[in-house]
Amino acid sequence: MAGHSHSSNIRFRKDRVDAKRAKTFAKLSRMLTVAAKQGGGSPDANARLRLVMEKARVLSMPKDAIDRAIKKGTGEGALGDFEDVVYEGYGPGGVALMLDILTDNRHRTAADVRMVLEKFGGNLGTSGAVAWMFQRRGRWLVPAAREGHDAWTEEALLEVALEVGADDLRRDGDAFVVLSGPAAFAEVDEQLRGRGVVYAQAGLAHVPDQLVTVDDAKVAERLVRLIDALEDNDDVQEVFSNEDFSDEVLAALEEG
Repeated sequence: MAGHSHSSNIRFRKDRVDAKRAKTFAKLSRMLTVAAKQGGGSPDANARLRLVMEKARVLSMPKDAIDRAIKKGTGEGALGDFEDVVYEGYGPGGVALMLDILTDNRHRTAADVRMVLEKFGGNLGTSGAVAWMFQRRGRWLVPAAREGHDAWTEEALLEVALEVGADDLRRDGDAFVVLSGPAAFAEVDEQLRGRGVVYAQAGLAHVPDQLVTVDDAKVAERLVRLIDALEDNDDVQEVFSNEDFSDEVLAALEEG
């Protein structure tokens, strides 16, 4: 039987997000501005702002860009009324999708997202259609390699993760995925950094409990193109999915 690794999909997706860094920064700017408008410009008193600032830090967003976005949110400038929405749907091969949306026009966004999904053989679902396959979790992607130190072992990192309040650790090839409850994210994040844990990705995520195997390279390519198109939409902040690419398919995607 061909091997499968959903966690490898996480790293594959991260590499693609890194390649679209300018677009990611633009979305983070909007998230920072809206968070500052809704809860104030102090991360100590605004948990939502603190979370977005941490995501921006991990992605190496320039500090002056972060400061400008926060000041825009706390200033007198005009800013539309944005709302958080979660859309659910299906992609090629029956893969479930959860989309975190930040929009000032829900009807426009729904129409745009529906059009993209249908273009690549997916469809927009109703509330609850796929949410039961996911859990909302705090998630960190931690490379095993450490500069100036021995590489993390699963046992050593698990001990640290449990001590700081995380509740799960999963091997991810040459990295690890640390998971926590959503309410514990800020505290666990602070404690991980305090222990010198360096990570390549951090944030709240819809983590799948059930996976859909994708063994067909053409279906996988269409799914990746769909996710790329969704992520290109300014209102779509993040896309989470439950595909489980076979090793052969993942290799073919990486070569492509």
